[in-house]
Amino acid sequence: MTAPLTGYADKISVRVGEKIAFKISSVGPNPYNATLVKIVRGDPNPDGPPPKYEDLSEFFDGRFASRVQHAWPGSYGLVEGAATLKLPASLMVEATIWPTLPDDVPQTVLSRRDPESGAGFALVLTSEGMVLEVGGTRIAVGKKLRTHTWYRVWASADPRTGTLRVGQQPLQRAHAIDDEGEAETIATLPLALEAARPVLIGAEQAKDRPAGRCFNGKIEAPAIAGLAAWDFIRRMDSMEIEDTGPNGLHGRLINLPTRAMKGSAWTGAERDWKKAPHHYAAIHFHDDDLHDCGWADDFDFTIPKDMRSGIYGIQLSCGTHRDIIPFFVRPQVGKPQAKVCYIAATFTYQVYSNFARPGYDAPFRQRMAEWKSSASHPSDHPDYGLSTYNVHRDGSGVAYSSRLRPLLTWRPNFLSYNDPRGSGLRHLPADTHLTGWLDRLGVAFDVVTDHDLDEKGPALLASYKVVLTGTHPEYHTANTLDALQTYTETGGRLMYLGGNGFYWRVAQSEKVPGAIELRRTEGGIRLWAAEPGEYYHSFDGNYGGLWRRSDRPPNLLCGIGFSSQGAFWGDAYRQSPAARDNTHAWVFEGVKDELFGGYGLSGGGAAGFELDRLDYRLGSPLNAVVLASSEGHDRKNFVVVHEERLGFDTTITGETLEELIRADMTYIEKPAGGAVFSVGSITYCGSLPHNKFDNDVSRLTFNVLNRFGELGLKWPF
Repeated sequence: MTAPLTGYADKISVRVGEKIAFKISSVGPNPYNATLVKIVRGDPNPDGPPPKYEDLSEFFDGRFASRVQHAWPGSYGLVEGAATLKLPASLMVEATIWPTLPDDVPQTVLSRRDPESGAGFALVLTSEGMVLEVGGTRIAVGKKLRTHTWYRVWASADPRTGTLRVGQQPLQRAHAIDDEGEAETIATLPLALEAARPVLIGAEQAKDRPAGRCFNGKIEAPAIAGLAAWDFIRRMDSMEIEDTGPNGLHGRLINLPTRAMKGSAWTGAERDWKKAPHHYAAIHFHDDDLHDCGWADDFDFTIPKDMRSGIYGIQLSCGTHRDIIPFFVRPQVGKPQAKVCYIAATFTYQVYSNFARPGYDAPFRQRMAEWKSSASHPSDHPDYGLSTYNVHRDGSGVAYSSRLRPLLTWRPNFLSYNDPRGSGLRHLPADTHLTGWLDRLGVAFDVVTDHDLDEKGPALLASYKVVLTGTHPEYHTANTLDALQTYTETGGRLMYLGGNGFYWRVAQSEKVPGAIELRRTEGGIRLWAAEPGEYYHSFDGNYGGLWRRSDRPPNLLCGIGFSSQGAFWGDAYRQSPAARDNTHAWVFEGVKDELFGGYGLSGGGAAGFELDRLDYRLGSPLNAVVLASSEGHDRKNFVVVHEERLGFDTTITGETLEELIRADMTYIEKPAGGAVFSVGSITYCGSLPHNKFDNDVSRLTFNVLNRFGELGLKWPF
């Protein structure tokens, strides 16, 4: 279903002098307006400070004709060079397949046909088993295929005699199941076998879209005898497929099917595809994969030389419809515009993008309408692709996420939950609680993104007195962790103002622009699990999953690590004795109560949803000091994460599971004057705007920022 007004940009981060292009779909019929704004606050909750979008129409203000641009999900292999070649004297095709939705048919395995005339051929999975279609003639084996079972499938056509054959054979037979066979027929001559069209693997060309009848499942070693044989082992880290046949009919993959998948030869003896690539010769295709929508540009914008670093957006309007497409302006490396740097967790934003969460019901829709929040929801627009928190229709996990599509959840006023105690914001919208707080206090800050940090490394942070995270910097590469570790070990000061940070590993590839990859391996709270043997990324070949499983738990960087998760419900912190000693009392200057933070726009409290705690066994530095810990959580609403469950009710430390359900506010001194302050809660920043920003959480955070950044500011309230 097409959204009435939406779009995306070709980049998420730019600097002065660079161009960014926007691709818009508008149902119209009138032209739409596009205006530049600076995003300061995005929470539409009427109980908090109102949204704040600064008008920058003097830099960009345009009016453009409406047009609808479609997204076409469904992954397949496209071999365009095959369109100009003649088939051999007779046709023989084959492949090895592993269907995942054999009852949801028809699904095309291999094709070369004209969708208008019907000329050409298609090898198709149907409820009658494998079918060969040639022109208007079809022949079926007549025996249904099993799900999650490897089959060799084949078909042939002889233009001289009109003989058509199609067959299927399971690589492992099942007792009392008849799913093997071959069928033959004589078709009326002449056979309409030739079609000057590309070969498609896992789909066929369609009249009203690029491809149709997309296959769900794995395909391995597709071949057309005498013409081409595609080996999916090769070029594994890319979206290219290589032909080892005589014509060099190499192709490309459309819409990011999953690579580095175990194939028919996999035995379990080796789990790293790089060491036994012939065990990983399959690609998993899905009819709901999406990579690059390929929309045409509607307009572009060059960042003016006097534009400061920050969070910006193109605000769209057409009649009653509204949307905002955010982007970030970062400073040049080594030329900071402020002492303070905020890192936008764009890897995490992208991983969660278009997450169709449960609970999207009538009351939620009513709140969205009353608050005038972002109106487009992923549940209403599945054509814009899935989140890696969703599963494909065949039940397999979504391993890739692309930014080259409308990212409906990546909007400053998007509601993730119908939060009874607050706003229900996550990710970018929730992080505007922090940026709005900085704006209210008059603190100048630069913005860099995870993508920037991965590319530029520690040099991007070196000039800043203090670096802030947002609410949930969960997903990272080795480059981003290295950059932050280097920064804190060489005098930098980090404020980790969220929870469940630095938890999962993601990968990028220059050969697959706009995408990141995630393998949800053996540990961690997750909505799906990678299959055994599919734990290594295709993009970079590294082992995926939790950073903890690669001996790099978040405790090493920020002193605390993810320990428990619960409902979107916040509680308070209680100061520890260390908060009142001479060394650390400055953190709590002006804080009135020992118990603080039992309020806020995220779940009603500063400590909630996902919580981190100190653990020396996992690398928390021995000089880490717990300044406060949260309380009020219980096992009815919160659970200890899987990797913490080392016993039935206690861990080897002797702590009960209830004692592991807490957020530890922690302070660590580092070399050369560096330091780390961590709060260990996703909902913490939601308390900053409470009482018009005049509250204990706000004051405490101000104290740390003021000292870390050497800002010399006075508390303004």
